[in-house]
Order: sequence, then C-alpha cells, then structure tokens
Amino acid sequence: MPKCFSLTASRTWCYRSHFSNSGLRSTITDLGDGTVMHCWVPKTLKESKPNLLLIHGFGANALWQWGDVIRLMVPHFNVYVPDLVFFGDSYTTQPDRSESFQARCVMRVMEANRVGKVSLVGLSYGGFVAYSLAAQFRGEVERVVICCAGVCLEEKDLGEGMFRVSDLEEVGRILLPQTAEKMRELMSYTFVKPPKIVPSCLLQDFIDVMFTENVEEKKELIRALAKDRKLSDLPKIPQPTLIIWGEEDQVFPLELGYRLKRHLGENAQLVVIKNTGHAFIVEKPKELFKHLKSFLVDSFRPTISPLHNQQKQVLTH
Repeated sequence: MPKCFSLTASRTWCYRSHFSNSGLRSTITDLGDGTVMHCWVPKTLKESKPNLLLIHGFGANALWQWGDVIRLMVPHFNVYVPDLVFFGDSYTTQPDRSESFQARCVMRVMEANRVGKVSLVGLSYGGFVAYSLAAQFRGEVERVVICCAGVCLEEKDLGEGMFRVSDLEEVGRILLPQTAEKMRELMSYTFVKPPKIVPSCLLQDFIDVMFTENVEEKKELIRALAKDRKLSDLPKIPQPTLIIWGEEDQVFPLELGYRLKRHLGENAQLVVIKNTGHAFIVEKPKELFKHLKSFLVDSFRPTISPLHNQQKQVLTH
C-alpha cells in the first residue's frame, strides 16, 4: 500500500516556502556538459549587500541544512544556496567525483548568475568544496568560512586511529543510512545529545526522501575525499578564513580544526563552539550566526562589484 503522507516531504515544502518568503527563488542551470545545477538565488539583487555562497554538507539537501539560518542571512547578504552535484536537483553524467569538480560546477553557476566577488560558508563536505573554490578562484572569493570540514585530513589518518570509523565503506553506510538503526547511529555521531525517542517510521520516512537517490555516486564522493590525500599537497588559500568547529565533533575531530589553523597560520582564526558536535548548525544556530556576522559583516566592508540585471538561466522554476 503506497504511503499517503510524508512528514519529511511536508517539512521540505515548508522549507521551500520559507526560502521563497525570504526573498530567494529556485533556479536550474544547465552547464552544457551533462551537468545540471540547482541553486536558490536572490529574487532581487541589492548592490549595497555583499554576496554570500552557502555550501551544504552530506546528508540532506541545501534546504534542510540551511533552512534554520537563512532568515538570519538574507538581511545582510545577497544569498546563493546551491545543491551540490548528486544532491537535491543537481546531477552530472561526468565521472569526476572530486571536490575540485564540485567547486568548478558551483563557480559556473555563479558566473551564469553574473555574481562578482563572493564570500563562502562551507559546511562539512561543503567545506571541502569551499576550500577548493577559494584555491581555484582566488580573485573571485573574498572571505572563507570552513565549518567542521576535515580538509587537512590525510589518507593515513584513517589507519592511525584518528576516526572512530576508519573503513570508508562503513563511513558510507553511516553517512547514507538505509535503515532506522543506521540513522540513529548517524545521529549519535553528529549530535552531542541526539534525540532519544524518535519513532522508526519517522526515521525511515526521512531516509526514503533524503537517502535513496544517487547512493552509489555519493559513496564515490566519500572515497574521493580521502584517496591519496596529503597535507603537503593542500594549497594555502590567501583569503581571510574563519574556521568553526564543534568541541565534541565525532565526524571530523577537533584536531583537524587545529591542524587547518596551523596550515593557514595568521591568515585564519579558529572558533570552537562548546558543548556541541558536528551538527552545531542544528544544535546552536544562533551562536553560529553570531560568529558568521562578526567575521563577514562587522569586521569587513567589501567592495561590491556591479551586478548585471539580466541573469543567464536556462530554466527558472
């Protein structure tokens, strides 16, 4: 018997309405090489505001990961919120699974929308993409915020006890849960105080909506992150960088935050949010926004590039 109601689908509809009511519209950009990118963009561009690109992590799509903080961002920025390749409505027929490919796809969306200078906030996997964007497009990226993203990890770390789970295939089963039991395990890794009582039917509903598409492709993204990864190969990005980490992160341990700070030196600052884990955007969204506003608005007044009124979109919906 088909399921007649999905709480997850209903919540997704609410997030879509929330984004729209916050002044954003949903767009699709065909990059012409087998890659199609979905992105939320401003309905009305305001040249007095700086541009901000929010890049989501693994798990749910951009709506769910940024839904609780988007209302705080929009008054201060022209906000752009893409779905990365294989998440939401974005996909590709290209074989490349690297974060550098994801970064190039995102930048092409920005170019299609005539976006000039932009600052970045990358959450978890999105932090890998944000770092790659900053390294590849130094002239376009002004400031960078890396949230709980282990960009400084090395492949050897997996075998040296840094992570609770060192086998990438098991990591994929946890990050892409297919059962309520695995979903509970994921929550135990990401929250300091995970919800104690969540009915299995609700967890399975969330899985059915969020984790059943492009599963193998997403596992390939995970494998590509660690393959042959060495700190000595990681470029030092020149932009001012804020690193934000949950004190009790069990996905990417805090040591990786300190390692990134050492790698970037005086160009970066590290903020540790107490009594929270990997999902601090859910556990302490207001504290996260306080740090973002201090770094991106209060201490920085960028030069705003002229924005073209006409946007190049293949399809808007």
